Formats: sequence, C-alpha cells, structure tokens
Amino acid sequence: MPDLASTPSSTPRSSTGSGTGRRPFTVRRITRAEHGRFLAEHPEASFLQSPQWPGVKIDWRGDSLGFYDGETLRAAALVLFRRLPVPVPVLRNRSLAYVAEGPVFDRSAGEGGGDAGVDLESVLVPLVQYLKSRGAFLVRVGLPGVVNRWDGAEVRKALAAGDHRSVTQLKPIHTAPEAAQVRERLTALGWRAPGESEEFEAGQPQFQARIPLQPALDAPGPDGTPVEPNKNGESPALEAALSRMDSTSRRQTRKSTRSELTVTVGTAEDLPAWQALYEETATRDRFTGRPLAYFQRMFTELNAAPDTECTLYLAHFGDQLLAAAIYVRQAQFGWYVYGASSSEERKRYAPRALQLRQIQDSLAAGCTWFDLGGMSPSLDPEYELAGLTRFKTTMGADVVQTYGEWDYPVNRALAAAFKLYMSRRG
Repeated sequence: MPDLASTPSSTPRSSTGSGTGRRPFTVRRITRAEHGRFLAEHPEASFLQSPQWPGVKIDWRGDSLGFYDGETLRAAALVLFRRLPVPVPVLRNRSLAYVAEGPVFDRSAGEGGGDAGVDLESVLVPLVQYLKSRGAFLVRVGLPGVVNRWDGAEVRKALAAGDHRSVTQLKPIHTAPEAAQVRERLTALGWRAPGESEEFEAGQPQFQARIPLQPALDAPGPDGTPVEPNKNGESPALEAALSRMDSTSRRQTRKSTRSELTVTVGTAEDLPAWQALYEETATRDRFTGRPLAYFQRMFTELNAAPDTECTLYLAHFGDQLLAAAIYVRQAQFGWYVYGASSSEERKRYAPRALQLRQIQDSLAAGCTWFDLGGMSPSLDPEYELAGLTRFKTTMGADVVQTYGEWDYPVNRALAAAFKLYMSRRG
C-alpha cells in the first residue's frame, strides 16, 4: 500500500507534497478571517468546515489549514484533533485528525487534467504529511461531493414494496461521472473506503436526504414584473418544493398555516425553552440529547461567522410552545439540524409549519438545497429506521450518497488499536 506519510515531514508550521506532476502545495495554518474569505468563494461548502465550528465542538481542538500554490490559496480545511481518553498508553499522546466535509477546493477541472482545478494528490498528500507531524495516528476525511442521487418518490415506493434490500440497488437519477475515478485514486493513495452500513456511522452519514430547491423560479421577468403567487399564496419556487411532497405531507403542511400557530424567530434567551421541549422529545423518542450549553455555543459561534446563520424557530399556539427547530444556512445550502415537538395539539401540525418556514427562508436566501440530514440506505420496511426514510422522502427529499468518510492509517498499529476500541464501546 502506498504510504503518503513515508516522505520526511517538515515542522508543524509547513508541509509540502507533490501531486501528479503539479507544483507541490505548501500547507500552513491560516487565520479564521482567511479561511472565511476562502469559503465565501465556495458556496457549496458545509458549515462543518466553518472556522467557527471548533468553538462548538469543545472536546476537539481545531486548526484552519491553507494549501498554497506559491502565494495562491488553492484549498482549505478545518481539521479537528482529539486525544482519545482510552486506557491504551500508546494512544494518549496521539490524536485522531478529522476533516468533516472537506478539504474544500475546486475539482471542476483538476480531475480531468485541466489547469484550473486541483487534483486530489495535491491536497491529500501534503495533508497527511502535515498531520503526521502534528501527532495524528489516523486521518479521517469526509471528501465533499455527491456520488449518486435517487428520486425520493421512487425510494418511497421501493420501501413500501419491500422488494429491495438497499437504495443502492435502485437506478440513480444522477451519478457523478468522476466518482469511480475519485474512489480509485483514493484507494491507490492508501485510503480505506467506508463500508456500507444500515446504521448511522460515527461522524457524518454517507446517505443523506436533500430537497432540491429552485429559487430562480421566483426571479422577476425580463421587464421586472414580479412573479405571481398561486391560489394558495405560494410563489412558483415554493409551489415546486411543495409539489415534491406526497399528498398527505402537502395537505398537513398547508393546514399548518391555518392552525392558529404563531411562528417566530427566537433569540439566545429562548434556548432554555427550546431545551425543555428538546428533552421532552428525547424522552418520548428514546434518544440521548445534547446539553443546553452545546446549543448556546452553536448559536453564538455560527452567528459570529460572516456567511453563516444559525436560526431558532418557534411555533406557539397561544402561549404554548408546540414545536421548535434549529436551522443553519451557509451559501447555497440550508440545513434542518435539530427539531423538537410537544405531544399536545398534534393536529395543528406545528413541526410542518416550521419545516415550511425553513424552506421559505432557504428559497429567499437563494439556496439550491435544503438538507434534512442523514438516513439509512436500508429499504427493509421492517427496519427500525425505515420510518425516518419514509418521512424524509414524503417531505420531498431525494436520497444522495456522498463519498463517505475515508481513513488513512498514519500509524497502522495505533489505528488498528483504535478500531478495536471503537468496536468494543458499549
């Protein structure tokens, strides 16, 4: 197996690597401001690459890294480091290095051999060299990009029929032409591919639910004439988003607008009310929630970034809080990140009202995708996560498969010990 870290590394301040005949990139730390400016030029980037994110994930230490071709910044990555509290002495002074939804760079021409883009080797080779010099025993990278996309309505039908084991057995409506080549090159460089699992993996799920949006439908005509809403008061872009839902979801969503609900945008002072409803939801649905301090950090840190918004939405019936949601927007993406709801007044469909508001705000911001989060690829109608797949596809989401999170074992023995430890965690 090729060893990306076999060549001598430089000091932690700088590291270089070569990539398929191109000039070697230099890796060095960059400031939050430099990182933020780079991300502003890449509207497809996830908020998980925001330089503010380490302020949320306080159990990790974060570095913003820049990849330079001479004096030109060609790529950037937020790397989270974690020293693991495990009873294995050799791991105590070593770290897992984790890059979620990154590094961010323009591959549009680089993968095809052009001069404008950046190829994988130019980024990944010096990245591993640098992280080795920082004490990483394992590098985990969730490379951005979509490999396959399946129509949500077809996934829903297949789930109801129960004739397929996995969504991967269905015909996708789009496959990235470069996907096979990217995977081959990652494997040739010594990276280990993620396995397909029905469960949600640690980190970011490989399979996600995303609603495609068409904000251009709301653009004024050539003469500046504004678009006309339909009989329900919906703009063309919103009507297109609602038309993707199944009939029940669409009816409930529209009914929520006539259910005497008041939808407001909350402030940091409203987060304790959010937390109470969230804990009620966690108890009812039997999952382990996050503490209030996590959401307070998330709200503060992401709203401090120039191109990122973290919004708390609240739906009240009179003085009663029925639903709440935390939404993040960055450039072309909106994310429904967390939701909570009461068991009271269910027929008012308060969660639907908040989902509608998030779609409306995503369209108003020019977003082309609204992300509903991870899902299982299983199409077994009896599987415990089947209900989540059914719900997200009824909301109009397609299913996308990302590249997933690839591992590079800088130190194979320590990486193997870490894998064993993770497999034995309760």
